[in-house]
Formats: sequence, structure tokens, C-alpha cells
Amino acid sequence: MTILAEPALLANPPVELLIESALKKGEVRLSADGALSVTTGSRTGRSPKDRFIVQDDAVKNHIDWGSVNRPIHPDYFHALWDRAYEYLMEASGYESDLYVGAHPEYAVKVHVMTEMAWHHVYARHMFVRDFDGHSIDDSLMQQWTILNVPGLATDPARDGVNSDGSVMINLTERKVLLAGMPYAGEMKKAMFTVLNYLLPERDVLPMHCAANANEKGEQVALFFGLSGTGKTTLSSDPERFLIGDDEHGWSSKEAFNFEGGCYAKAINLSSDKEPVIMDAIKSGAVMENVVIDEQGKPDYTDDRHTQNTRVAYPLTHVPKRILSSRGETPTAVMFLTCDMFGVLPPLSRLTREQAAYYFLSGYTALVGSTEIGQTSAIKPTFSTCFGAPFFPRPARVYAELLMRRVDEKNTPVYLVNTGWTGGAYGEGGERFAIPDTRSIVRSVIHKTAEFGDVLPGFGLHYARHVPGISDACLDPRQGWESTGAYQDKANQLVALFQENFQRFDVSDAVRDAGPNVLSDD
Repeated sequence: MTILAEPALLANPPVELLIESALKKGEVRLSADGALSVTTGSRTGRSPKDRFIVQDDAVKNHIDWGSVNRPIHPDYFHALWDRAYEYLMEASGYESDLYVGAHPEYAVKVHVMTEMAWHHVYARHMFVRDFDGHSIDDSLMQQWTILNVPGLATDPARDGVNSDGSVMINLTERKVLLAGMPYAGEMKKAMFTVLNYLLPERDVLPMHCAANANEKGEQVALFFGLSGTGKTTLSSDPERFLIGDDEHGWSSKEAFNFEGGCYAKAINLSSDKEPVIMDAIKSGAVMENVVIDEQGKPDYTDDRHTQNTRVAYPLTHVPKRILSSRGETPTAVMFLTCDMFGVLPPLSRLTREQAAYYFLSGYTALVGSTEIGQTSAIKPTFSTCFGAPFFPRPARVYAELLMRRVDEKNTPVYLVNTGWTGGAYGEGGERFAIPDTRSIVRSVIHKTAEFGDVLPGFGLHYARHVPGISDACLDPRQGWESTGAYQDKANQLVALFQENFQRFDVSDAVRDAGPNVLSDD
């Protein structure tokens, strides 16, 4: 590899200088509220078919290879890395030394090199800059490198990839390469995948979840879920203190954030429903694919570029946050599921076996998918561990770790439906209002919900009383025009669960904890 004598990268530049550079280069516009506004062309979300993990002898027996974790030969990686490095040195760019993981015992160092200034602003927001102002000894941390060159297109015939852009993760050499990828979220999700590979060996459960706590970092609540289910919205609670909105680790002693910022969906944002997020969109924040008018005013309802509009901001933009980004072990775990069939209760308490079943299932609906190539139509999906695209090891590794954590302190696990009720999506149902779901979440945290009956077919112990919520709303059957219509739609969902779960090798107790077809008896 050719290494130039005088590197052309600006080292550890302040965010203010990066913003100035991004504006001068025409990479971004400035919105009326001071945030940077950028469009990312045709790549408005993650590109799962373009993400690869380098397959070598060190990792080949530890990865769940397939359509999610796609293998690529080391020779392709090395050739593209050399080409990308030389390209960046000629183009000039930026480099910073950051961390991934807010817990110094489990964090890794990451040297980020980017071609574009706004990508570097994003990286400085989303990765950890320091550990709450404390100096640490990071000499024993793993050193990783990210090389991000969106201006360098890939060639499938030459580079062994699928299109003009690719993400390659080399777990052995501790490198992440992004070429032809303007969507910034690929950077953070690549490093999320890295920690998801590393941490299980250290008895830490990596999680695709949000977390908040009380002011002292106690009473920690976790919110598992795919994009669009409400992780960021529900964790950004004006009455609570945010730990993080997307990626966390859970050890036997505590929970901790992986990131230094938040990456919130911006579609249909409003001050009355998401005040914490709206207040965070100010100078320094980065908006992706949000439409702004000539005066720079954002229109959060406009999805002409994508449903997956985004805003990235540092945790310092959130006044009520846990400064260390760490909290005690959770006292409540919530699986957020956006049920488009309208048949699941808004709140259910899961047994141990049900927790394993629903964690492995990862059922929800695709709402404004984060992946390119997805249509705007809402459809059901199953994503193992509520984040299958980011977990490289076999699913059982993460499921066993979850149950170990739950068993250690008998942590309660709940299923929270943030989707439809009173009917299915597009068939007369309505989606639960955010204020109602907030009330439900708070009843879980403060243990004010009362549970009683078991929902036939699903075997779920659903809440019969939640303060501030009509009791009739808690039984999903009551909002339907007829029992038969509910039962037909419920059986459709049951069939999907059963078909999806056939691929898992689990105990009979876990398999039997899943839903069964409702009969007419």
C-alpha cells in the first residue's frame, strides 16, 4: 500500500470547523434552526445487499453466514482498501480519534477517516468523544479504523460486490471500509455490528434498544425494537433521563450506551409528541433527506426523498440525560412491536419462555424502512433479536445471553404494541397514539399496571388496567366489529409466527410459548 509522506487529512478538527467546511464545499445547506441539511441521493437508507464481512480463518466458524452476513474474500477487501486509501489521500479529508462504547472497560477506539466534512460531523456526534470528561487509560483497548469515501464507486466485476457502493467489515484486521455510500448511518451500524461480535465473548449482551432512567441512573428501562416502533420517541421522555436511543450493552453489573449521540427518525416529527427530539434539532445537528424550503424551514411531513428522513445530534443537545451514558441493571425490558394486524394488546407481561420466543421472533411491521429498496407500503416482518441485520453471530448466542441477564435479577419483560388497534392497518384500525403509549410505558416503569386475563391464542397476560387509559383499549378484541373478524386476522398473524419460528432450534418450552391458532370453540 502506498502511504504518502505528508497525510492530506485534517486531524481532530473541531465541529465548528467541519460545519464551515461542509458549507463552503456545498455539501450541505443550513436550515432555519441552524441544523445542517443534506440529501444523500438514491441511497437514503442502509444497503443490506451491499454489506459484507471479510471471511477468513479467524472468523469463518463464528459468523451466521447468509443473506444478512454476506462473506467476501480478503483479497477483494485489501485491494479496495488500498484503492480507497489512496483516493482519500489525493482528495483530502478529515480524521478523528473517537470511541465506540461509553463504558471504558468494553469500549473500542476508532480512528475515523472521511472524505466529506458532514460525514465527519456525524461521526463526531454518534461516536463517543470522551468518558464524561474523565481521563482514562485506553492503552488496552482494541484499535479500529473506519475509511469512508462516498466519492469512490465500486465495480462489481472488479471488487466482488453487488453494486456501485459497498460496506466491508474486516473483524480480524479491525477495519471498516465504506465506498460509494453517502448515507451516514452505515458508519454507526457497521461499528454496532463490530461490538455485537466482540461483546458476547465478554459476557455482555449487545442490544438494539433505547434506554432511559431516573435522575440517578436507576430504574433503567430498555426499549427493544426496529425502526418505526418508537425506540427513540419513547425513550426521549420529558419525565425521564436519556441514556441512549439505539445501541446498548447489558453486563451483569450495569447497562451502557454504545454511542455519543442520537439518530432519530424525522418523518412527521412534532413538538407536541416529540418535544425532546425537536428541541435537539439546532446548530450542529445533521438532517438527512429532510425537505427544507427556500428559507430553510424543514417540512417533517414531506417524504419526497424517503420515509427514512433522519436527524443526528449529540447527547449534549438533550438536557435531561445521564451524563455517563451508563445506568444500573434494567428493572424493565420492553419489546416494542408495531402490530399491523391490530390483534396484539398494547401491553402484555411475558413469561421467561415467552421472552425468549418473542426476542428470537422480533416481530413488527416495516414502517418507513431504514433499508433502501423497500417500498412505502407497511408490511409485517420478523427480525431476530429486534435487529437481525446487525448481529453477526448465531441468534442463540444473543438469546442465551438475554435469558442469563433476565434470570440474574428476575427482570420483568413486556410486549408493548405500538401499532394498530380496533382493526388492521388499512382495514379500519387506528394506530395507538404516542401519548397513550407513553402512559403505558410509564405504568411499566412505575409498576402501576395491573395484569389479569390471558389472551386466547397468544397466551399473553395482558394489562387489564393502566392509569389514564380506558380499560376497553387494553383488550384488543373489544375494538373490533366482530369476534370472527378479529379471530381471522389473529390466525393470519399466528401462522406467520409459526412459519418464521420453524428455523430455530429451541427447547419445547420456548417453542410452546408461542401463539397457536384460535378455534371457533
